[in-house]
Amino acid sequence: MATWTPDPTFYPSPRLAMTAPAEKHAYVAEFDPARSRPDRLAVVDVDPQSSTYGKIVGRITMPGAGDELHHFGWNACSSHLCPNAPHPHVERRYLIAPGLRSSNIHIIDTKPDPRQPKLVKTVTAKEVAERAGYSRPHTVHCGPGGVYISALGNAEGKGPGGVFVMDHESFDVLGRWEVDRGPQYFAYDMFWHLGHDVAVSSEWGTPDMFEDGLVPDLLLGSKYGRRLHFWDLPKRKHVQEIDFGPEYQLVFELRPAHDPTKAYGFVNSVVCLKDLSSSIWTWYRDGGKWAVRKVIDIPAEPADPSQLPPALKDFKACPPLVTDIDLSVDDKYLYVSCWGTGDLQQYDVSDPFNPKLTGKVRIGGIVAKAPHPRGSAPLNGGPQMVEASRDGKRIYFTNSLYGAIDGQFYPEGVKGWMVKLDAKPGGGIELAKDFFLEWTDGYRPHQVRLEGGDASSDSYCYP
Repeated sequence: MATWTPDPTFYPSPRLAMTAPAEKHAYVAEFDPARSRPDRLAVVDVDPQSSTYGKIVGRITMPGAGDELHHFGWNACSSHLCPNAPHPHVERRYLIAPGLRSSNIHIIDTKPDPRQPKLVKTVTAKEVAERAGYSRPHTVHCGPGGVYISALGNAEGKGPGGVFVMDHESFDVLGRWEVDRGPQYFAYDMFWHLGHDVAVSSEWGTPDMFEDGLVPDLLLGSKYGRRLHFWDLPKRKHVQEIDFGPEYQLVFELRPAHDPTKAYGFVNSVVCLKDLSSSIWTWYRDGGKWAVRKVIDIPAEPADPSQLPPALKDFKACPPLVTDIDLSVDDKYLYVSCWGTGDLQQYDVSDPFNPKLTGKVRIGGIVAKAPHPRGSAPLNGGPQMVEASRDGKRIYFTNSLYGAIDGQFYPEGVKGWMVKLDAKPGGGIELAKDFFLEWTDGYRPHQVRLEGGDASSDSYCYP
């Protein structure tokens, strides 16, 4: 829906976005791992001045079972203030919530009451397949030309995966984004540097490689994704591929610098086959080409095999399993989720080639099962989907990765929870003792989106 003036939650620069009012609500995807009940989107009160702070104050239920809500995003954001934005007066109003298994895409209206969102449309898997040739929609990003959605499979659920575009007002699927995909076959995340006319995409695998869980033979055989792909954004053409090497598996989350004058970003590799470590890499412009450099190594921790799930007993170690990262809007702090060990780490990345560890908390974890300060019970799962507020003062995360994979590393099953961190001025983090939300009905929480925008939802065209 168009407005006479630009949406007040849009900011031309990351510097100005950091002055935005604090969020009052968080939207959290909840899925039923048994796929017997419809998935839901929960509204969590995150306003400390509210009488319902830290509680679920609203919900919307999807129309059928089996979606596996995973990543979701806004229909519009600050990128609509870019000079080339065709619709600068569109409204940040709708959440685009794909079902990673069903391939249906649900359009959810958060206005006029943010606590009681409404389902206004479902784009069916058939429409996605017929109009774009894809299935298993994964990551949603609002851009100046519409809503960009990465998909992990083709229309038949095989390869290649890729990206398609949806109109941000009618929600019609416009079609496949790529004009020339080059050697790209696997898909996962997709993001961009709007100031440099470049898009970046990462890799996981085709649906048959993950829908029943990670396949050990494929993992140990280096068959999962390990490459970054760089694209000419306006021409929609592949221009460069970087292979991390066979040891580095599952090259996942893309976090480009928010400052449009900076041509770099970060990506994680979930596991190194040599020693079960995880790593963070910086991609950057090097002359006329793109390059990557490993800047953080996070080692596995020795562990008694009796404390490990069957998949890890022979290794006698607990891998960190870095499965998500998030970059603060001022490009200063990188938050790193170690889903295996239970650590959430904060790094000062003011120098993107020399990160410095500035904070760490431990909660959950395969071996540690560290409790929250608000309770004494051991917790399972670990820091997974992480999201920072625009001002960088609050960080939220949940503990489920993906239904079929949760049980491979947490055989007892993941019992869902969501926590909040307070970021200290100058570096350092601590768990907020007044915020601990548990799911007691078997649903599991995944991605968090913050009302008005967050650190991974918006991109900017002015420094």
